[in-house]
Amino acid sequence: MKLDKFDREILRVMQKDATISMADLSQKVGLTHTPCWRRVKKMEAEGLIRQKVTLLDSKKLNLGVSVFIYVMLKNHDGDSLTDFEAAVQTIDEIVECHTTSGEKDYLLKVIVESIEDTNTYLNRR
Repeated sequence: MKLDKFDREILRVMQKDATISMADLSQKVGLTHTPCWRRVKKMEAEGLIRQKVTLLDSKKLNLGVSVFIYVMLKNHDGDSLTDFEAAVQTIDEIVECHTTSGEKDYLLKVIVESIEDTNTYLNRR
């Protein structure tokens, strides 16, 4: 799908506030309601807009420490990779998991309450 200036502006505004009403969105991007709504629906159908999410304030939830952890696997066979990726999905503290190139296999983003929790987390897992 080729994006024009209105499509890019719609995406920019929606990334800042996914709960924006269609009336407010259309006003901000300079379109009337119906064409704006059609563009949003088309971008959803094309998969450009996959979902709308709620961002939480980690400090107010006492989850103020982000830790990045490199992981090296001993085995790289299909079962080991599948098992690792399945295990990562069961751990709530892991909010992102990225494959990497080079010596390390994965980079995990872990969010915990405190630095002390990081040590507990690492020893527990």
